[in-house]
Amino acid sequence: MRLDELTTLRVGGAAERIVEATSSEQLVDAVLEAEGSGEPWLVLGGGSNVLVADDGVEGVVVRVMTRGIERLPDAPGSARPVRLRVQAGEPWDALVAFTVENGWGGIEALSGIPGSTGAAPIQNIGAYGQEVAESIVSVEVLDVDSGERRTVPAPQLELGYRTSAIKQGWRAVVLSVDLALERSEGALGRPVAYAQLADALGVDIGQRAPLVGVRAAVLALRASKGMVLDEADPQSRSAGSFFTNPIVSDSFALGLPPDAPRWPQQPEPPALAVPLGAEPAAPPAAVEGTVKLSAAWLIERAGIARGFRLPGSGASVSTKHTLALTNASGRATAAEVAELARYIQTRVMSEFGVVLHPEPVFINQPL
Repeated sequence: MRLDELTTLRVGGAAERIVEATSSEQLVDAVLEAEGSGEPWLVLGGGSNVLVADDGVEGVVVRVMTRGIERLPDAPGSARPVRLRVQAGEPWDALVAFTVENGWGGIEALSGIPGSTGAAPIQNIGAYGQEVAESIVSVEVLDVDSGERRTVPAPQLELGYRTSAIKQGWRAVVLSVDLALERSEGALGRPVAYAQLADALGVDIGQRAPLVGVRAAVLALRASKGMVLDEADPQSRSAGSFFTNPIVSDSFALGLPPDAPRWPQQPEPPALAVPLGAEPAAPPAAVEGTVKLSAAWLIERAGIARGFRLPGSGASVSTKHTLALTNASGRATAAEVAELARYIQTRVMSEFGVVLHPEPVFINQPL
């Protein structure tokens, strides 16, 4: 089977062998069997955040087809008492719809994100002011090197902006995810934290809105940007946002044009250790803060317009959103997508001195 049939970008060559794992036991066995035999292996969920090479992949592709949402005992006294255990192959948006229908808040702004639940902690998915890191309690994984299944508390996952310990190289396969969600009067969502979403809902930042309304507004916003999978919309043949928003120092941000969107990030306070009985030490010097920039703004200001494509290429920038690289033509190759990404990186680097980092995982495809 060709992997372009299993990825949202609709690019990628053939797999030598595909195994569909419909239980966590099958998933563990397939990975450990390949690992033990020395056969190359790749775990594939919804295929929404990958760029697979045109030559395909050697060895076995293990498709995560596990399903199930289990209600665990509540956590009395917790701000997020509702506990769910979700199998890795459960489609993410189906999970969000389920939580909204039941009046549980915490992931409603993550509506419409394609892919599987098991990929959510690897990428620490986020949108419209929410991140899944805020709701994860723990994750059950297969530690490939030890061959053991174990439950990992959220802090040990090292969840950061679109990253995690797994994405940074820890060889682990997500089997299930435990989430903590709110139960609020009137089925209201969490305080709205994103200006565009607040405008769409007609509320102020920090106010709450009904979960159903938040989900509907997010789906409409994403659809307007081609970010909701739709067979009738060629612009949705993408991997979502292709670049993360860069984070730079305060001093670097001062050199950018005044109208460049920027969001100050809270610096981590430096650790201060004082021996028992000793006088408090003078406070450490202030740490320079950081600023998150808009990758879309940088791309547009570097001269890359919506719909841009390199001559003769099947890959293009979305006509709806500058951050998405699409296969709207239906004939793009992985190499052409990578070529377009490199061109955009070069333009932004030349214009602003900022390096854009791709968000998708590249499989056998160099950037």
